[in-house]
Order: sequence, then C-alpha cells, then structure tokens
Amino acid sequence: MEILDGFSFKEIVTSFMVLFAVIDIIGSVPIIVSLQQKFGKIEAGKAAITAGAIMIVFLFVGNKILKLIGVDVNSFAIAGAFVIFVIALEMILGIEINKTTEAKAASIVPIAFPLVAGAGTLTTALSLRAEFHDINIICGIILNTIFVYLVLKSAKWLEQKIGDATLMILQKVFGIILLAISIKLFTANFAQLVLNYVNF
Repeated sequence: MEILDGFSFKEIVTSFMVLFAVIDIIGSVPIIVSLQQKFGKIEAGKAAITAGAIMIVFLFVGNKILKLIGVDVNSFAIAGAFVIFVIALEMILGIEINKTTEAKAASIVPIAFPLVAGAGTLTTALSLRAEFHDINIICGIILNTIFVYLVLKSAKWLEQKIGDATLMILQKVFGIILLAISIKLFTANFAQLVLNYVNF
C-alpha cells in the first residue's frame, strides 16, 4: 500500500514523543483526578477514542482548511512552533498563559478536548506533517491514545505513586524537550519558507 511506503520506526518514536510531551497526560493527572471527584466516573475509553479521532481527522482536514485559506504547511508549522514554545514556557516556569474553562461534562469536554486534543496538540500534529510521513504520525497518535486511556483508567493510582514532586520534575523535563522541538520546527520551516520564496 502506498500509505505504508514511508513507514519509519524512528519517525513513529519521534512523533509519539513530541505529541506525548505536548499532551502531557502525566502532568494532567491532578486535573483528571479533580474532574473525576467533581463529575464522578470518567469514561476513559470514550475520552481517549474521541481525542485520538479528533487528532487524526485534523491531521488530514486541517491541511485542506489551510489550502482553502491560502496558508502553506511551512507557515502553519512556524505558527505551531510558537504555540509549542508558549506551552514549553508554561511547563518550565510553572505559569499559566492559556486560560482553561470548566465544563459540565468531563469525558469529552474538557478531557478529550481541550485537555488531550487541544490547540497545541492539533497544531503540533499538523506541524509534524511538514517533516514526517502521515502513517508515522498516525501511529504516534494511536500510541498516545492508548497511553491516554491507560492513564485515565489509573489516574488515582498514578497520583498516589508518583507524587507532586515527581510530577513537577517530569513537567519541567518535557518542557525543555518541547522548547528544543519548537526551535527545531521554527528553524527548519523558516529556512524552507525562505527557499520557497527565493525559488519563486
């Protein structure tokens, strides 16, 4: 099959790690536990599948939307780099730039969207298309969906075992990784954008 031609284990691992860092489901455990206490039982399967579906649909439809409004993937990837940069700063410095609002239902809103498949995640998924093959990004999304499901199912247990201090350390480590990724995305796509205009 043509879609399998670009299959790469390295790209799958990279896509998984990038999306894993942006989603930051481990760092969201305290939020998930709080929502569980407030709204009752969280449907882990429903939330994970919805989030995964949103990411995969946007991966393909998002590009068509960009073409419709006359924006190329490289420009969007640069915008995505700025979004990832802001998310990384939030994680490293422990500040809140993007304000979130409470919702009446927990499984779909706000867990599936925007906690898991939020603006940062969707932007990152589409930005990855500028460098990676679709099949590898889809595999990365599916692996993250499975991981999100497992975390949602065992949120209380994870909070007890990991502890606030470890969660904070993990958050800052992934924040630094995201910062490096945002810089790489920006430089690579900015260079490509300049080349496109020069060739034009």
